[in-house]
Amino acid sequence: MPKGVKIYDTTLRDGTQAENFSLTVSDKIKIALKLDDLGLHYIEGGWPGSNPKDAAFFNEIKKHELKNAVIVAFGSTHHPAVLAEDDLNLKALADSGAKAVTIFGKAWTVQVKEALNIPLEKNLEIILESLRILRPRVKELFFDAEHFFDGYKADSEYALAVLSRALEGGADCLVLCDTNGGSMPSDIRQIITKVKERFPAAELGIHAHNDSELAVANTMTAVKLGAVQVQGTINGIGERCGNANLCSIIPNLILKKGVMCLPKENLKKLSAASRFVSELANLNPNRYQPYVGQSAFAHKGGVHINAALKNPMTYEHIDPALVGNIRRILVSDLSGRSAIAKKLEDFGINLSKTDPAALKILNEVKELENHGYQFEAAEASFELLASRLLGKNKNYFQLVDYRVTDCKAGEGEAPSIEATVRIKVKDREEHSTAKGVGPVDALNNALRKSLEKIYPQLNGMKLTDYKVRVLPTNDGTAARVRVLIESCDDKDYWGTVGVSVDILEASWMALVDSFNYKLYKEEK
Repeated sequence: MPKGVKIYDTTLRDGTQAENFSLTVSDKIKIALKLDDLGLHYIEGGWPGSNPKDAAFFNEIKKHELKNAVIVAFGSTHHPAVLAEDDLNLKALADSGAKAVTIFGKAWTVQVKEALNIPLEKNLEIILESLRILRPRVKELFFDAEHFFDGYKADSEYALAVLSRALEGGADCLVLCDTNGGSMPSDIRQIITKVKERFPAAELGIHAHNDSELAVANTMTAVKLGAVQVQGTINGIGERCGNANLCSIIPNLILKKGVMCLPKENLKKLSAASRFVSELANLNPNRYQPYVGQSAFAHKGGVHINAALKNPMTYEHIDPALVGNIRRILVSDLSGRSAIAKKLEDFGINLSKTDPAALKILNEVKELENHGYQFEAAEASFELLASRLLGKNKNYFQLVDYRVTDCKAGEGEAPSIEATVRIKVKDREEHSTAKGVGPVDALNNALRKSLEKIYPQLNGMKLTDYKVRVLPTNDGTAARVRVLIESCDDKDYWGTVGVSVDILEASWMALVDSFNYKLYKEEK
């Protein structure tokens, strides 16, 4: 195994090509910052020449100072109908401000003849000239040899000629792509061995798709053969069946092979990063995912539980804490109380696992989760819940009533939306009315209008994200919804949650927790 392997994340580009996976510019910035904190080496931000959203990302990310990662711009070789120096795609890559650029080129004769419809030699010239034009303008330059393994099987000499031109053009790393995801580990082993024989000094990378459920295995095989750059996505999200899953590859490299692809202590952030990406994309996290899934270290069978309580190694291949996950004994109240006590400790609330209050909190959490609550991205709501059950938090305000009107006059006219909120703080009642671009926005504006008169410290708080998820049911339009709200001030971000059959009530619950947490946090 190589001593150093660099992790190249493409969640923000290749990941967004997955069905039902969409990110706003704001989402992409938040994920980039989270992955930077995780310690990844490269974060591919998108294709700046292809759409306004990706162009906006590269402009916005410049405002943030990253600690570890290099932002990468992605694009293609120049269009066959224009010269490299006149190609707008290459110009957008150079002008993106990214210190590293990755361009892909065709390595399979089928793609050259049928997708590009150009002569094979013309494709080689395009690859060479595209890299040459970018080489002086970026610090690092990578070449993704698209369909390389299929291309090698069809015409090995042509696929190798593609790599030769890429090196001649100045590529720092040749990334071999299993674009269709159909290669076996034996194919990867055989072909990379031949590539190393032809280009012994070249740095190699691997980009594997998961159409045969082998992307992680193929990536690990490539690293064993000397690949020094690993491309993949958080949770393996990606087009069709997805990309190589970095949430499995990173701990495999560090814990199984001793390859320090990022600081070992950063592994504890992996589970949180996995859930963060799922929540921002409004997707249910895969609970059965290795290492980071909620069920990855969950024990239910009687024999398993008995052994795991004596020695977790009997049914766990690693300590879950290494990747920021937890052990779960599904039928044990005592073990549940241990997890609750640990979480409260993180919030500065010291509570013994044998304290009856721990069981009280555990039972309340279980009951709420049974009704659709999830606290993974709403830890502020969990902390408020625990504090309330322990008698430690104040009731900062009480609802008297609220009313929302949504009036549409006619076709082509924008709706007029207004909310009225009455709250009571001690013996004082506040009554406010506000408009909004939607019912929840109007409700938020009216509540804020009342609260800021009494709690001026709320002026520095704002809501940054709002997501609604319809919970699985057969009740159709009577289904419960879960609302997740993210808020921030100049110091922190926090998440709150509400669940109801009424979307406004669920939103109100999450809003109330959000404002309450700000006041609770300031007081604490």
